[in-house]
Amino acid sequence: MDAVASPRKMPMLEMPQDQQAFAIVDRIYEAAFAAELWPEVLAAASAISRSANGAIFVVSDHSPVRAITETHVQPLLDAFMKGDTWRFSESVKRMCAAQPATFVRVDNFIICEEIECDPVRKSATAFGIGPHLCTAIPMPGRELVLFVFQRWLKDGSYDQAAIGLLNGLRPHLARAGLVAGRLGLERARTAVSILREIGLPAAIMNGSGMSGSGRVLTANPLFEDMADVFLPTAHGGIAIADQTANALFQQAIAQNRDNRVVRSVPVAAIKGRSALVVHLLPLRRAAHDIFSGADILVAATVVGIGATVPSPSILSGLFDLTPAEARLAVELASGLSVQEAAMEIGIAVKSARTYLERIFRKTETSRQSQLVALLKSTWSFS
Repeated sequence: MDAVASPRKMPMLEMPQDQQAFAIVDRIYEAAFAAELWPEVLAAASAISRSANGAIFVVSDHSPVRAITETHVQPLLDAFMKGDTWRFSESVKRMCAAQPATFVRVDNFIICEEIECDPVRKSATAFGIGPHLCTAIPMPGRELVLFVFQRWLKDGSYDQAAIGLLNGLRPHLARAGLVAGRLGLERARTAVSILREIGLPAAIMNGSGMSGSGRVLTANPLFEDMADVFLPTAHGGIAIADQTANALFQQAIAQNRDNRVVRSVPVAAIKGRSALVVHLLPLRRAAHDIFSGADILVAATVVGIGATVPSPSILSGLFDLTPAEARLAVELASGLSVQEAAMEIGIAVKSARTYLERIFRKTETSRQSQLVALLKSTWSFS
């Protein structure tokens, strides 16, 4: 079957790539709460990565697979979702098992003979689709959100530039996936229903207020029960009891409107309570309307206590670290010096020091001891 190119919006394509990516980030957070917008967001990400198509899959042990794709390949998705054919796909099984923390070429995880026998890949090939990219994002509720991009056979393999563009969007896709996975890829009609259905401690707030810390408009009972974590401030604002975490939290709130800062803030464990990660998600466009003009959704996820060193994927999601920066951060958190960490991951000490400076900026730390203390509070999600 001949591939038919999907329509793209020319105003987006005429922008420089960095501006395109910036515009897509806004739309990602909009789609997190208005699922009918995901096809448009996926199309925009496909356009800058020269993909034929993008799709989201939410895989769970306790519910059927849910998915959204671009409209021009809906027949292919319908065939994929029909019955249990997808369960026999080696591509799907390998990605669910590997849970790659960046976008990876799926063909690197399977051999040619498996591709030829894979029922999902057979259907894709017949449709004119070839190379696949995939990343997996584990959710606290044990759902697995997969983002998949595919190219037409005629366009050849993905190069590193295209993969890099999608990896730049990945931290935002991860945070949006946290909401989309819980809401079942369906539009939540009101702020109240979202806060109830999300199943996480959550609140919505304005991005600025007389107190400088924003104002809480409404919160769900799970959030209200965390009085030891979130403290009320003047004029309806909130603060985090942990001072280090609160400094990052207040900065993200203050900069949200102008700089569109998106941040996940680790909160260290205290006696009687596990460590937490507090996510700030900007509410843009349609999401802004759904939440009655609120600017930010604040959601908290509980962090497991089974390890003392964070995983690279968690650090990438929390602090928008590149894969190389995340690997270095993990080695530093395990107690190695910069020189030892550089040797362990096979890079020059000069490169390691450059990465460390970038990590300092992204985590708002200034000393290695301060960084390590912060990283050790970000144990892997349970």
